[in-house]
Amino acid sequence: MRIVEFIPTSDQYVWTFGGAEPVLEVSPGTAMRLWTEDAFAGRVTSSADKPSRVLNTKELNPQTGPFYVTGAEVGDTLALHFVSIEPARDWAASTTIPLFGALTGTDRTATLQPPLPELAWIYQVDRARGTATFSAHESDFTLDIPLAPMMGTVGVAPALREVRTTLVPDYFGGNMDTPELRAGTTVYLGVNVDGALFSVGDGHYRQGEGETCGTALEGAMDVTLVVDLIKGGAPAWPRFEHDDALLTVGSARPLEDAWRCSQVEMVRWLQELYGLSTIDAYQLCSQLCLSPLANVVDVNYSAVTKISKALLPPAEAYGGTHRKLRAAGAQLA
Repeated sequence: MRIVEFIPTSDQYVWTFGGAEPVLEVSPGTAMRLWTEDAFAGRVTSSADKPSRVLNTKELNPQTGPFYVTGAEVGDTLALHFVSIEPARDWAASTTIPLFGALTGTDRTATLQPPLPELAWIYQVDRARGTATFSAHESDFTLDIPLAPMMGTVGVAPALREVRTTLVPDYFGGNMDTPELRAGTTVYLGVNVDGALFSVGDGHYRQGEGETCGTALEGAMDVTLVVDLIKGGAPAWPRFEHDDALLTVGSARPLEDAWRCSQVEMVRWLQELYGLSTIDAYQLCSQLCLSPLANVVDVNYSAVTKISKALLPPAEAYGGTHRKLRAAGAQLA
């Protein structure tokens, strides 16, 4: 298996899905060892930092990529198996930002109250123990919390020559911010342009479902993934596969529309896997699914539909692609 290592320089980050030239071409079956910068582009480093002073709002969620996948054509399915997602620093940053977050007034949810305080928290990370330390701003309270590394962002170029900011989740993936995108996950994305042009970024050392305050434990990440290509079969919305579950992600506003998108995609997937009619797949999904939140703060909200494989008859999605990529990834350990 060919292994490609890529660490971007600061001038190689991209800030959009679509509209950027690929940095590398990779063939299906390639393993990639990548480094990704945090969502703040490394600019929040102290609990004394004010996001409005240190951040460049045009440079958030820097992406590593995009990568051109040999042979990928419109209508194909890109499969990315995340072998490992490991913190690359001994600290992570989180913030509250004026008019941003789920529990504050925003420019779209206008209120007469003043914005919440603009603050930063720096979490000291013990990678050996697998913990990060929360330290309160307004008391001497501290708490060690377990790391749960994930990627906030993975996506391909959208269709119709669109260029979308890396803050946006949509049908092409993007800033979905779901803790389900962890090591061991295979992500299936529909290809919208030749080469797919996928990128990854926005590593989180931990994030609660919903990403309530708008930021997670944002940190640089070492990522190992394996690339594969399935001819045809492009899903309308991102699909994930774990060893123990099938998942779909929908992104929209309002939140119920994001949820509906993920539910419809799961119904379609059940139809494909078991030859069910739409109405029978709808009934089955209704009784088996869980609905974890991904984010309720981004430009679009993201909702997940999840079904345990233990509740379903044995079936291999995309010809066993997840199983094959997991086996390939095990060779990299």
